[in-house]
Amino acid sequence: MMADSPRSEQQNPAPVKRGGGDPAARGRTTIADGVVEKIAGMAARDVVGVHAMGSGFSRTLGAVRDRVPGGGTKSGVTRGVKAEVGELQTALDLEIVVDYGVSISEVAGAVRENVIAAVERMTGLEVVEVNIAVSDVKLPEEEEEEPETRLQ
Repeated sequence: MMADSPRSEQQNPAPVKRGGGDPAARGRTTIADGVVEKIAGMAARDVVGVHAMGSGFSRTLGAVRDRVPGGGTKSGVTRGVKAEVGELQTALDLEIVVDYGVSISEVAGAVRENVIAAVERMTGLEVVEVNIAVSDVKLPEEEEEEPETRLQ
């Protein structure tokens, strides 16, 4: 039996590396503004004390748009959310309506914390700022303009 035969070398070939380098570096991933807006909108709605997203006018307009087929690109989830997405970072503007009696500063802080955690975890982008505008307070005796579905 010959130990140096060409046949024995062919049985255990060296693994072939293709492309070289880290697979994560072989291409680009882009995340649309709308994706970040949806994530932020869902995360903001999860915070207790947030009654709705967007101003009363934008919610009314959005309700009308939602009823018209092909009436708008903003879904209920992204209403009140605006994102600017770069290659590595994102900045967000949120407009919220809070429930009467809650601490606005505590709700805003919780929204900011929840949004940052969700967006960074799901996208890998660094959230550089989350600006929150409180546009209204929902009083207990006020009628609902548009029923908000809450996921908790």
